[in-house]
Amino acid sequence: MLKGFTVPRTPLGLAAATPAPPWHYSSDIVGVEYWADPKATAALLPPGLAADPKTNGHAALLFLDWQFTAQNDELLDPARYQYREAFILIDAVWRDTPVTFCPFIYVDNDAALARGWAQGFPKRIGSIFQTRSFAAPSAAAAPLARGSRFAGSLSAHGVRLAEVRVKLQAPEPDVTKIFSRPTVNLRYFPRLAASEQSQPAVDELVMSVTDDLRIVDMWTGEGDIRLPEAAGEEMHVLAPVRAGLGFRCSMSYSVTDLRTLERAA
Repeated sequence: MLKGFTVPRTPLGLAAATPAPPWHYSSDIVGVEYWADPKATAALLPPGLAADPKTNGHAALLFLDWQFTAQNDELLDPARYQYREAFILIDAVWRDTPVTFCPFIYVDNDAALARGWAQGFPKRIGSIFQTRSFAAPSAAAAPLARGSRFAGSLSAHGVRLAEVRVKLQAPEPDVTKIFSRPTVNLRYFPRLAASEQSQPAVDELVMSVTDDLRIVDMWTGEGDIRLPEAAGEEMHVLAPVRAGLGFRCSMSYSVTDLRTLERAA
């Protein structure tokens, strides 16, 4: 019998790209909220989602430094299960529910890529870096304090795709100023058979389910964001019209489930 939550499936199941849920995540986040051209954000939404006229092109670019584990002490295998990530969320509405949708996301780890595709995140491989905080005082420590500065950068195929810079001003006790909506994704897997290429094997809207979500040590301040144009990429269509809050926080949650909202007929 072959085992494995994802391919490759093998007799022991150890070679699978990622282990079975439950999945547990912890991260530090650096990001900037901003507003893009509302026509550009609306054009990226799949059927079933509509643009949110109340927020009119609102989006956020986030950089995350992740540590992951499942049920077999995967956190003790950091080479395989630590990773960094950068993605954009755009505001949308599903029926009457305010949500976000992720049109672009990059990771630097194949285990994270496999989990993301299972969840509906359109992950691709990139090179992601962000400023880290350290407890020992130093000019390089980037403490959570007024005036501290943080940055994040994303490149893929040797080309810079995104940058953010944040200068902290004050702690923010209300995390819903940044994180107030569930994320809806498009799970889409095509068929390769010539007669079925217009009939995807999977085409469904799903809502991420995060158990025990905790967001702590949030600071906000000035934010700056750049999404330069790059050949073969399309993130630049979401370039900022204006920037909003920059932020830095830590987050943890677990994943055991996924909510299916709609399936294509």
